[in-house]
Amino acid sequence: MMTVSVDCPAKTNLTLRVGERHEEWGGRHELDTVYCAVGVMDTVTVCQKPQGSGFSLELAGTHLGNLAATDSDMRRNHAVSALFALAKTSGKSPDVALHIHKRIPVSAGLGGGSADAAATLLALNELWDLHWPIERLRGIASTLGADMPFCLTGGYARGTGFGECIEDIPCESELGKRLRDQGYAGHILVGAYHHELSTPHVYQAFDELGAGTGDDNDLQHAAITLHPRSGLAIQAALAAGASHAFVSGSGPSAIAFVPSDEVERTVREAWLHDHAVDRIIVATAPVTPVIHSRASQTLKVQ
Repeated sequence: MMTVSVDCPAKTNLTLRVGERHEEWGGRHELDTVYCAVGVMDTVTVCQKPQGSGFSLELAGTHLGNLAATDSDMRRNHAVSALFALAKTSGKSPDVALHIHKRIPVSAGLGGGSADAAATLLALNELWDLHWPIERLRGIASTLGADMPFCLTGGYARGTGFGECIEDIPCESELGKRLRDQGYAGHILVGAYHHELSTPHVYQAFDELGAGTGDDNDLQHAAITLHPRSGLAIQAALAAGASHAFVSGSGPSAIAFVPSDEVERTVREAWLHDHAVDRIIVATAPVTPVIHSRASQTLKVQ
């Protein structure tokens, strides 16, 4: 039986400006952000099940966080929401087996749930022979969450609205080259934590505290206030020579762009010495999703 797998990367925000709350957006804030896809990948595999058998969801991975809770409602999983949304729009049966191999830390400001939803849309688009263009899939993704439309393509992009309005930034464009020249490309270290941060709690703290002076991420001050070790990780990385270091999205994960192997080693040693992070993940950026069919074909997302 036909199966399709998608490796979908995490996201970070190179800049994140937070504006007013909009009740018509369900209380979400207006955002203006530059996204960057980070090479920490979740893999979503889909397989059609017999008609009327219903969907199934299987999770695998070492660090599943609250997703592994026995009382977790499968229907609230982002990938399952994406399955039902695309099935409803396309008229297809949602009788699909979903398998998610988690590598992206959970509730960490890295968009793991959004990546899973995007991977599901990409995989089903292939499995069901829909061949819908990315813009049509983005229309569905925008109804599910702020980061999901970006996660469909990765790379660099500007996000506006509440983050769902995406303007791709090709790497060969003037802005893409500028981002690379500024050091927002190549090897990175992700400082991950056992502790999870609730995005609504971070926004609540932001509403009370405001943005920090000089931060490119308006949520960073609130995230560090709730999770001080993130601030220690940023300070240690910058002191060790990282070209950029910041809280990813709403945190608590810390991102450090490292311009050389020597700096990478120094940042790693500093984080371990200061107990600034619980886990270190090595990755590259920017990256894009990759689709694999049963026949081991590899397709680039267009």
